[in-house]
Amino acid sequence: MKPASFAYHRPDTLAEAAELLGNLGDDAKVLAGGQSLVPMLNMRLTHFENLIDISRVDELCGIDLVDGAVRVGATTSHALVGLDDEVADSAPLLTMATPHIGHFQIRTRGTLGGAIAHADPAAEYAAVALALDAEMEATSSRGTRTVPAADFFTGLWENSLAADEILSAVRFPVWQGRCGYAVEEFARRHGDFAIAGAVVAVELDDSSRVARCGIGLLGLGSTPLRGTAAEDAVRGRAAAELDEDALDEIGRVAMDAIDDIPADLQGSATYRARVGSTMVARALTRALASARSQTRGS
Repeated sequence: MKPASFAYHRPDTLAEAAELLGNLGDDAKVLAGGQSLVPMLNMRLTHFENLIDISRVDELCGIDLVDGAVRVGATTSHALVGLDDEVADSAPLLTMATPHIGHFQIRTRGTLGGAIAHADPAAEYAAVALALDAEMEATSSRGTRTVPAADFFTGLWENSLAADEILSAVRFPVWQGRCGYAVEEFARRHGDFAIAGAVVAVELDDSSRVARCGIGLLGLGSTPLRGTAAEDAVRGRAAAELDEDALDEIGRVAMDAIDDIPADLQGSATYRARVGSTMVARALTRALASARSQTRGS
């Protein structure tokens, strides 16, 4: 199928894009990599009178280390994020999540900002943003504001951006000390959306107790979720006491705290909860092992 007709705009600067979006209002949609929007347009699941293509806006692409955070421009492709040395050193959870996103063609064309703004409940980068307490930069002709990841995802494919705002960058805080990271997800085939999954970051203190923990959940709600109940169950405990049985229980705690796990053709709510519990336990196991393997003071 082909999309319904629309007017195509390709601004050269962020200011021009923001002005266009402000002037065109609800009749306009921002187009980045197009890996989610274009199929929806082609299948006539949505329609906009105007598309504003920001893929050629140079200031929206790039990766920098700024004020203790990795700042990723919105139009930076998945492939560039996955290959970047600064990301691997400072925000390795992003590097680990990247290979789980679709196939290499999608990763080459798709963008980090587009994936996060799309707010799919099974989106890996969205889960990473929640786990690491990322901050979104929302830009309009009125200026730029910062939105915490915890406040960004508001519903299925919905976010808290105002109608005239563009997601211009995402800042991922750099964790210090003895940290470990892991991504676990289950899908029918590699490249499919996850039935359930978890991304985990942990930090151990000098006594090998969990000083900090961030858990993002995939495919288990109408939005990407944060596993705060599981984080609370881990925080402050000695890594050595978190054996297989303890982590299995924490996985169940994570699922018990979710009010409405979805059911669809991929599986029932009960099935998703069992898979989700296992993914949380496995990701915590790997993240804790990685953190414990590091020497104190590293």
